[in-house]
Amino acid sequence: MSDGEDVKPDTRLVQGGRRKAWTSGIVNPPVWRASTILFDDVEAMREAGIGRVGTLHYGRSGTPTQWALAEALTELEPGAAGTRLFPSGVAAISIALMAVLRPGDELLMVDSAYAPTRAFCDGVLARQGVTTRYYDPLIGANIADLIGDKTRAIFLESPGSLTFEVQDVPAICAVARERGVATLLDNTWATPLLFPAIAAGVDLTILSCTKYIVGHSDVMLGSVTANEGHWKALEQTSRAFGQHVSPDDAWLATRGLRTMGVRLRQHEASGLKVARWLAEQPQVARVLHPALPGCPGHDHWTRDFRGASGLFSFVLNGGDEAARARLIDGLQHFGIGYSWGGFESLALPVDPAKLRTATSHEQEGPMVRLHIGLEDVDDLIADLARGLAGYGTAA
Repeated sequence: MSDGEDVKPDTRLVQGGRRKAWTSGIVNPPVWRASTILFDDVEAMREAGIGRVGTLHYGRSGTPTQWALAEALTELEPGAAGTRLFPSGVAAISIALMAVLRPGDELLMVDSAYAPTRAFCDGVLARQGVTTRYYDPLIGANIADLIGDKTRAIFLESPGSLTFEVQDVPAICAVARERGVATLLDNTWATPLLFPAIAAGVDLTILSCTKYIVGHSDVMLGSVTANEGHWKALEQTSRAFGQHVSPDDAWLATRGLRTMGVRLRQHEASGLKVARWLAEQPQVARVLHPALPGCPGHDHWTRDFRGASGLFSFVLNGGDEAARARLIDGLQHFGIGYSWGGFESLALPVDPAKLRTATSHEQEGPMVRLHIGLEDVDDLIADLARGLAGYGTAA
């Protein structure tokens, strides 16, 4: 795809990363497995440089298989300078933070963050002399009041992966840029298709490609896409930590990427139908779905997003953990497991109040997080109806 070509996102999904030099005339970039690269002579080896994209140097620097995926992800983010790939979403988050923080710095971390993100901050970063301060996800431009002399980065996750608050990302990024503070966003829920983060002012945008990019629950993978100002630091930090992904995993992710547009539209349609149905059930106190008016930050979603994905939560109207477990255990079309973004629907018990430190999260009863997959949506609703009909009854 030529640079700056004005094409729609679905076209970018299909065409991204498919340079003729990397595909050798076939539709999909092949799987190039390599550790040692052989050169014709010493001069050719020296000219290859270390890790120059498009030039084979050493297996850890990648082959056309990894380059194709990274380039395709970069092309989905207008204004991006480049993308690095990582063996998991957590690895991507960790290296992105290491790229912008030094001992003595302060990080502002959203209080609704993914639990492993908090664990990295409270563990590894704390041991490195970085202070983490948690903030209300709905703080918006008032985050200016929290920025101090040592604040070097602000981490956002929008929507939050359990409670789904939609942050005012443009406002936070505008404040951060005025103060010289880096911004990082976990954009896994929306992907660049639904929220182009770099264009909204984010410096580094992070995806757990394990979810919607791969789409088939069979690969662990992460990515970080950076703007020009932060690309060099990200690239150097990634190399210093020896980060690398398998070409087989990169190939599977590239294959999944081609169909992500149509998959996301189905996840959105089915997810909204289930969410609206749940909102009408007497056993459900409320539904936390960014596209529904009752979700915190819904106005930001309406303003900034191009659509919704299939992940959301609902709060049960009373009951206890045992009743919630019976409900989930009895579902026939929902798997019980971590992650999301694949073709299969999932149900998971979640307890966000236990994770919060800067804000409280009060709820009427136990919470369940759903990922709505690609099954027939009426089958999923019928399954949930059977489960809710017996909710709260004795075992």
